Amino acid sequence: MLQVLSMLYLWLKAGHVIFVIFWMAGLFMLPRLFVYHQETPVNSPENAVWTDRERKLMKIIMAPSVAVVWILGLAMAVTGGWFTQGWLHAKLLLVVVLTGYHIWLARYHRALARGERGLSGKQLRLLNEVPGILGVLIVILVILKPF
Repeated sequence: MLQVLSMLYLWLKAGHVIFVIFWMAGLFMLPRLFVYHQETPVNSPENAVWTDRERKLMKIIMAPSVAVVWILGLAMAVTGGWFTQGWLHAKLLLVVVLTGYHIWLARYHRALARGERGLSGKQLRLLNEVPGILGVLIVILVILKPF
């Protein structure tokens, strides 16, 4: 099994990077959609349109992408024998945080669909920086492997 994964390593890596890009695009886009969504009246037709757009982004792009990212990332870690390396532990911690952020976005989407607007547009714009900061840290860990 490990030999098969080793032969497929470059394919695993390519797929992992591709789906990370898809997932990150969704993580950047969804809070921006929330900003516009919050500006619409709760029971308006526009509210339903924004809810549908957000739902499609999460179901069609983000949910499959996060699943594939985790599967391929763990397969690469097994192939590389990296589970004893500190940089991977740090990376996994950051990816868990990013996954938690994804889950929080899904919950906020459901709250918006119910008409609850708990955050301001400014707060959502600031939250939009979370995936960028975590992405930078993750890339540094993967490329430099500092520990």
